[in-house]
Amino acid sequence: MKPLSRPSSRHATAWAVAALLLAVAGMSHAQSIYTCVDGNGRRITSDRPIPACLDREQQRLGKTGTVREVIPPSYTREERERLEAQRRAEAEKEARIQEEKRRDRALLVRYPNQAVHDKERHEALAQIDEVIAAVNKREVALVAQRKDIDSEFEFYSSDPNKAPMWLKRKREDNEKQMEVQKRFLADQMQEKQRVNARFDEELAKLKQLWAAQAAVSR
Repeated sequence: MKPLSRPSSRHATAWAVAALLLAVAGMSHAQSIYTCVDGNGRRITSDRPIPACLDREQQRLGKTGTVREVIPPSYTREERERLEAQRRAEAEKEARIQEEKRRDRALLVRYPNQAVHDKERHEALAQIDEVIAAVNKREVALVAQRKDIDSEFEFYSSDPNKAPMWLKRKREDNEKQMEVQKRFLADQMQEKQRVNARFDEELAKLKQLWAAQAAVSR
């Protein structure tokens, strides 16, 4: 039953008594009526023990509103907080389990067999290899460019400070681009390792799922 809330007024006590009598009248069909004041100062009435008042006294009333029993607190506040924390942890654990099951189902739909999984791994790695090939090609071009720049600097080997500013900038730009290409190439190699690791992890999981699926189908 929905708890009755108490309005703020100087007649709160009278209201509470009246509300309680109304609740008793509305619950005349019940064997017992439970009432208490929760931690927020609200009087709650129900036809069963009230969870919000487990850490405080509850009264069990008869059909006429007489007190039949005073129920002592079932839990201290600390115990109740521990129980609530435990329930939350269990709910979170259950949510994780359900999410893992959902991911497993999605994985089986995406990869019904190892051939499909191997094909997607090959395609993912091929895309990275294409990028790596382009980087290597660009690096070869930069090496050739650097040779031309060094050849032009030979004219100023006796006094490099006399080399024109445009030639110095050209060499600096070439060095910067070489560094960029090296970093980009290293990133792509790491990405290739990450992709392989992901597919390896997926494959290990999929082998378990395929085996379980095959066992059910027998």
